[in-house]
Amino acid sequence: MRIKKAVIPAAGFGTRFLPATKAQPKEMLPVVDKPAIQYIVEEAVNAGIEDILIVNGRFKRAIEDHFDRSMELEMHLDHHKKSEALELVRGISDLANIHFIRQPEQLGLGHAILMAKSFVGSEPFAVLLGDEIIESETPAIKQLMNVYEEERSSVIGVREVAPEQVKSYGIVKGEDTSRDYFPLKDLIEKPAPEEAPSNLAIVGRYIIEPSIFELIESTCPGKNGEIQLTDALRKQLGQEGLWAVRLVGDRYDIGDKLEYIKASIALALKRDEMARPLLRYLEDVVMSEMRV
Repeated sequence: MRIKKAVIPAAGFGTRFLPATKAQPKEMLPVVDKPAIQYIVEEAVNAGIEDILIVNGRFKRAIEDHFDRSMELEMHLDHHKKSEALELVRGISDLANIHFIRQPEQLGLGHAILMAKSFVGSEPFAVLLGDEIIESETPAIKQLMNVYEEERSSVIGVREVAPEQVKSYGIVKGEDTSRDYFPLKDLIEKPAPEEAPSNLAIVGRYIIEPSIFELIESTCPGKNGEIQLTDALRKQLGQEGLWAVRLVGDRYDIGDKLEYIKASIALALKRDEMARPLLRYLEDVVMSEMRV
């Protein structure tokens, strides 16, 4: 079955980026010249997904406005003969069928996914976290879709992290983790480094069977009263099986300040008009620091 729907949770407070996120969503922070969430949407579209649900929160109207038509701006650009900019602006609203639903309370990622139950129905669906950009030749979510077509079970994306970082992620235990994709034995949410079964962390890409909704509904809230998606996936693993895919590509957690800066630099270096002057600037900075 082809994956046609995607869910992008984007209702978090973005506290790691305060004060920048006091009045604007972290997903709308610009990476070069596009808001971060547009990269996520474009990844889904490039993978062939047709309908996207963004799970929003209060004070995040800017995300809806960004993907809507802006008639005043379009008229202004048209009047001033700025055809290239006009085409760019119109293209944003034509990316896909984008829908929105509000998560009334911040009750965890599992609860955010549960908000999509009516939208998804009985189909398998993709989940792309709104604060992780993954740049790759084959879209990251497409890498998971390819494995789903083979195995017909839920699939999650994983990447290696440093041992000291495992306490910040869901960590997987697999049957043969040396392979590009493999069946899972267990998932552990944010284990202590000495208790982690591997250093393969769950990153923000999933293909999930719709049975997950009943499993989320039966999952008890954990720390801070939040319902963890990992806990529901662990139940699904026991009932239906679960696969992991080593994602290929450059990943940036744009909820982290340093990773956000890295993403901006890396993506700017891929622009022909920016690459040379930016490289010269970076070289000057490095040389200046070496002289200090």
